[in-house]
Amino acid sequence: MRGLPTADNYLPGHGDPAYAVRHYDLDLTYAVEGNRLTGQATLSVRVLEATRRLVLDLAHLRVDKVRVTGARLAKHSARSGRVVLTLDDEVAPDTLLTVVVRYSGSPRPVVERHLGDAGWEELTDGVIVAAQPHGSPTWFPCNDRPDDKASYRMTFRVTAGYHVVANGVLREHRRGGSSETWVFEQSEPMATYLATAQIGRYTDWQLLGRPASGTPLRVVAPEDLDEDDYVAAFGRQHEMVEVFERLFGPYPFDGYAVVVTADDLEIPLESQSLSTFGRNLVRGDWDATRLIAHELAHQWFGNAVTLRRWRDIWLHEGFACYSEWLWSQESGGESADEHARHHHARLAELDHDLLLSDPGPELMFDDRVYKRGALTLHALRLTVGDEAFFALLRSWVAEHAGGSVVTDDFLAHAGAATGHDVAALLHPWLHETALPDLPA
Repeated sequence: MRGLPTADNYLPGHGDPAYAVRHYDLDLTYAVEGNRLTGQATLSVRVLEATRRLVLDLAHLRVDKVRVTGARLAKHSARSGRVVLTLDDEVAPDTLLTVVVRYSGSPRPVVERHLGDAGWEELTDGVIVAAQPHGSPTWFPCNDRPDDKASYRMTFRVTAGYHVVANGVLREHRRGGSSETWVFEQSEPMATYLATAQIGRYTDWQLLGRPASGTPLRVVAPEDLDEDDYVAAFGRQHEMVEVFERLFGPYPFDGYAVVVTADDLEIPLESQSLSTFGRNLVRGDWDATRLIAHELAHQWFGNAVTLRRWRDIWLHEGFACYSEWLWSQESGGESADEHARHHHARLAELDHDLLLSDPGPELMFDDRVYKRGALTLHALRLTVGDEAFFALLRSWVAEHAGGSVVTDDFLAHAGAATGHDVAALLHPWLHETALPDLPA
């Protein structure tokens, strides 16, 4: 990997800061039996730095052909899960290029030492794509860095009888012979790790209610899913949407889909405009319900407003965890303050070696990031009051939707919105390891 760029030190060997992708057009053919993927990816690229080289991320798949429009391609080569495109001449910043990559193979997850496995994975009968944070290169060539957001068009030709759910709006579905074609468009900017495809023998389940705003909802699940479990899990999801739209602002995408896999999953998966749950997670108890609220909240915090650097993961997970507590209170359960004080007491008994503003890749998804991030927000709420707190959340989303942010952006926004010195207030929560006391 020597000499190849890294865009974020939490994810070595991923991402190239020399260019940005404005749009991905993915044309994929997939045979479920045999796990065989053939694809053509068309990337609309804008050059950011003068360069003679573009590096794409693509793991475990063979590049069959590369074509570049807007510059002359001298050669391409595969190195360590990446595709290196060498141009004849240096191209200047703001140059627009089109890169077309044809590729094929049997996709499988990629494994990183601190982060485990992620990406395209076979289920018992279908596929799940869980890409956060490093799995996107397992199914399409990309510039795999969280701050490079693009629009997408994705076409899937799959074995007949399988249902495909992907990001955005389903534009077309047709059957022809032994295959079915599904076409999705995600017009809002999306980070690569949020792109997904869920493939299985699914059916659309009848919704149990609709949000007052009219936000389109879908639940796609196996036909033999237990109906009582379905009602217990998703019977109030439309109310969740209504609550979060009131607290955070309008739902940020064209619709929201939930996929339930026939297989059990250890944890649910959030992607832009959809979330995925294992059959085992479809229940009505709090441990399951909070996950439904958590993944829905990520549509505002993580998907619409996305971190620029992985070190700022609390801007996703802390906000989504706090949303669990908000839903608990709104739905007649324990208050957010009760949840906060309970988890503060639990954190006080654990090791105090985590720096929330920079936890490191080995602790990036540690539960303490989630809980301490949520407590940070609760401390802010207790200090500025409910009216100011929820107003700043709504303006935060409204001003930054479609973009990428860092912790200092939030501190500046919150300070300007509330008139408080939020940076000083939250400094010990973010930049010290000792656990501060919650305000009274």
